[in-house]
Amino acid sequence: MPCSNTHTHENHIHGPGCGHTAIRHSGHTDYLVDGKLHHPHGDHCDEHVVEYSDVNPNECKPIHSCGEHVHGPNCGHEAIQHGDHIDYIVDGRLHHQHGNHCDDHGPVEVV
Repeated sequence: MPCSNTHTHENHIHGPGCGHTAIRHSGHTDYLVDGKLHHPHGDHCDEHVVEYSDVNPNECKPIHSCGEHVHGPNCGHEAIQHGDHIDYIVDGRLHHQHGNHCDDHGPVEVV
């Protein structure tokens, strides 16, 4: 992937045990920071996104395992950018709040 949306983190190095959730993405490990995937690359980080794909579709696929829970800021699940919207990681799957139900947008590999 080419460098894009690059930034630096003063006094922080992403890696095992750094405190951020590690996500396996496109053959490498990214770190989840405020809903964005950060990929350490030399002296900076590239910002990555979980793209729409057959594995992680952007479609209405209602699931019923969320019960009365509503995903959103401060719901207790980590937010992650999926294409142009925010999903929430629940047991290794992307959940997307869609009106009065939750859509399954596929798996993510938390490492």
